[in-house]
Amino acid sequence: MKKPELLAPAGSLEKLKIAFMYGADAVFIGGRKFSLRARASNFDISQIKEACDFAHNLNKKVYVTTNIIPHNDNIEGLVDYLQELEQAGVDAIICASPIIIDAAKENTNLEIHISTQMSNTNYESVNFWVEEGITRVVLARELNKQELLELRSNTKCHMEVFIHGGMCVSYSGRCTLSNNMTDRDANRGGCAHSCRWNYDLFEGESKLNDNDLHFAMSSKDLQTVKHISDLIDIGVDSLKIEGRMKSIHYIATVVSTYRRLIDNICDDYEVNLPKYLLEIKKAENRLTSHGFMEGMTTIDEQLYNMRNENPTQEFIGLVHDYDEETNIATIEQRNYFLPEEEVEVLSPNFRPLHFKVEDIKDTDGNALDAARHPKQLLKIFIPFKVSKYDMLRKVK
Repeated sequence: MKKPELLAPAGSLEKLKIAFMYGADAVFIGGRKFSLRARASNFDISQIKEACDFAHNLNKKVYVTTNIIPHNDNIEGLVDYLQELEQAGVDAIICASPIIIDAAKENTNLEIHISTQMSNTNYESVNFWVEEGITRVVLARELNKQELLELRSNTKCHMEVFIHGGMCVSYSGRCTLSNNMTDRDANRGGCAHSCRWNYDLFEGESKLNDNDLHFAMSSKDLQTVKHISDLIDIGVDSLKIEGRMKSIHYIATVVSTYRRLIDNICDDYEVNLPKYLLEIKKAENRLTSHGFMEGMTTIDEQLYNMRNENPTQEFIGLVHDYDEETNIATIEQRNYFLPEEEVEVLSPNFRPLHFKVEDIKDTDGNALDAARHPKQLLKIFIPFKVSKYDMLRKVK
């Protein structure tokens, strides 16, 4: 059974390193130009080169998004930028415009992937890009598993499919709500998530909703733990997680969960789906659904009358160092916690292990009655070995 690539988001160098540490085979990042997610901590050329060097030392890959829908005033400097990406060592660029695709083909040897923004939903359109020399198509998110199977049977192109993260309520991201309502262009990196706002619903002059019940147009986030085995059987080449603006805890939790699930399926180990579903919930802050995997969506896949966003507070610390003689870990605090709290360690090296926090001290050895200050370095006792980039989270 062919093992698919696990592709993760990385909005910064720290997130890139976390993604690789926790099992991603490749990451996609945004540069300072020609990329959606303008508010992410996008990479300059020197950082892109550093990212590529880090990845290639691990035999892993970096893809750079050049996926805006450009207007005439967005084209200046395109060729120079693409050549800089090539020199930096990126493994591929992700494109949503023939202008950028043609510029890359004519002026570089960059591998080109077609963005989901191009809404490829049938094998004829996929094969058009194959004939144009494209190696991979990121398929539209509106496809179900039967359609993916039909595509796989009728094209030799590498197929990339989204498996987790935010779902745009518009057709694979083709939205103008944000443009019209906030003057922020969703297809040039400025989406204001207008679909997630609360609205009053009118018929003529009559308001249909109660004052305490608002209308929204947002989709639930995508979560496909139950469908990974089918996607592997279909022959999908790359399984993609969305979320360049998400936290390192989100990336570590989601990547490690899908990493272990993919490995267990491909290695014919017994798969306990409830265990994976429980683990993935630790990173969720919005309700999730299977998207279009099972066919046309219903009201159960939407957030028509709610905006359910509850950021998790479970992530409390990132390990910086560990003294094996004293069992004292140096951690960077991320959320409030107290002595005597039950904590588990999320690690790429072992399954979560639990311990109870004893004393909390600052780096000068002063005892603290609570960990109150994000990013403060603290010292705590952990009765087993932990490593840099391991994460601590509360057990609820």
